[in-house]
Amino acid sequence: MDDKRLRRAGLDYHEYATLQRHADLASCLESLGHPRLFAFTTKGSRPFHDASFAEGDAFLFGPESRGLPADVLDALPAEQRLRLPMREGCRSLNLSNTVAVAVYEAWRQNGFK
Repeated sequence: MDDKRLRRAGLDYHEYATLQRHADLASCLESLGHPRLFAFTTKGSRPFHDASFAEGDAFLFGPESRGLPADVLDALPAEQRLRLPMREGCRSLNLSNTVAVAVYEAWRQNGFK
């Protein structure tokens, strides 16, 4: 974590995080042991709270400006492309809020372990 702003954003939580960089998604998934994936997308037809999350699942989030690439979404079954329900006329939550909501729900489903 060389970037000063990145270190500051993490405050005193660095000890709880393991940061790894991968050349591409395929090498990341290989490193993780090919977990079950869930993609969070405004194009998902399944609400995230209808999914059952298990230990070892992995979540994919794209940039706020464009979301995940079509080839990544197309590689996943429809039931693993999830969306957060939004009010009419609202586009989406920002990325950090989406991650927080999704991770907290998975944690809740797994007994906060």
